[in-house]
Amino acid sequence: MSLATFTLGLERRAYLALQRLAARNSNGSPRPQHLLTGEQGEDAACFHLRSLGYTIVARRWKADRIKGDLDLVAWDGDTLVIFEIKTRTARDLATAESQVDLYKQRVLRRMAAAYLRQIPEPHRDRIPIRFDVLSVYLLPEGAAFEHFRDAFSAHAELRHSGV
Repeated sequence: MSLATFTLGLERRAYLALQRLAARNSNGSPRPQHLLTGEQGEDAACFHLRSLGYTIVARRWKADRIKGDLDLVAWDGDTLVIFEIKTRTARDLATAESQVDLYKQRVLRRMAAAYLRQIPEPHRDRIPIRFDVLSVYLLPEGAAFEHFRDAFSAHAELRHSGV
């Protein structure tokens, strides 16, 4: 066995060991594959959106007393965009974006209202807000994206939430 082959094998084993460590959560138990896939999709989405000129201001933002998180919050010019990222490893009959049902939309609106409460009141009402869904497909040939701009209305519950 040559030194180059040995070194390559050693590097590969070290890389796989680091991947296994990264796949564990803080208590040492393995993290479910769907969570890892989701995080990979969010990472890919972040870089994709930055390449399109979006300014990312929050990732995986959580609010007190509301279950869930906002995957990505970004500025598109003067518009604040709340992104729901849906990741798949294959293109199935059930599309990734079809998973953003009415319940999920309601949760995202509540989360967005909580996020907007951080902004001083005189400016809050003047910020246009948009909800986009970004489907990320992690395919063997690379990531593919489908962007659904203004996927659902922002105004239904935001105004009733005091925002």
